[in-house]
Amino acid sequence: MHSELQEAYGFLFEKELLEEINKFGSLRTAKAGEKIIEIGDFVKGMPLLLKGAIKILREDSDGDELLLYFIERGDTCAMTLSCCLGETRSEIRAVAETDTSFIMVPISKMEEWTAKYKSWRNFVFESYHSRLSEMLEAIDTIAFLNMDERLMKYLRDKAKINRDENIYSTHQQIAYDMHTSRVVISRLLKKLELEKKISLQRNHIKVIDL
Repeated sequence: MHSELQEAYGFLFEKELLEEINKFGSLRTAKAGEKIIEIGDFVKGMPLLLKGAIKILREDSDGDELLLYFIERGDTCAMTLSCCLGETRSEIRAVAETDTSFIMVPISKMEEWTAKYKSWRNFVFESYHSRLSEMLEAIDTIAFLNMDERLMKYLRDKAKINRDENIYSTHQQIAYDMHTSRVVISRLLKKLELEKKISLQRNHIKVIDL
C-alpha cells in the first residue's frame, strides 16, 4: 500500500503523515458499479483514492439520482468529510465509476491530523473548495444549459475521468445520472451523432468532440 500511497499523495503530504496514513488507514477496493457509501449510512471514515474514480450522487424524494461530481486518484470527498466530523448520516451515494482502490482514514485520525499537519489542513480545505466549485458547476449546468449541452458535457467529463473516448454506459444509466428519461437521452444522442460530436456504436458511445 505504501508505494501506491506515495505515488498518489507523496507530492501533497510530508513523510510523517504518509507513514501515519499507511499505519492507521485500511485499504479497500470496489468493482465498477459497486456502491461504496449509501445514503443514510453513518460514515466512519474518509476515502483517499489510490486508483480509479468514484461518482458522487444525490437522490430526490422520488428516488431519482443526480450526478454531482467525480473524484479521482489524489482526491477525497468533502461531503464524506463533513458527515464524518459532524457524525451525521450520509446525504450522498458514492459509486465506483471504474475498478477502484482507496484508503479509508478513520475519523479520530482526521481530527488529529488537522491539528498536527499543515499539509492535511490544506488538503481538506482545498477538497472543500474543489467539490463546492464542482457542485456550483453542476447547478449552473442544470440552470443554464440546454439538455443536449448538458449531455455533451456529461459525456466529455466521463471520457476524461475514464481516460477513454469510448463510454460503455447504457442509455438508461446515462438517464439515471442526468435525472431524465431514457427516451430523451436516446433522442439527444442521435442529435449529437448527426452533429458529428459522438459516434453511436453497438455497445458503446465514442466521443469525437473532446
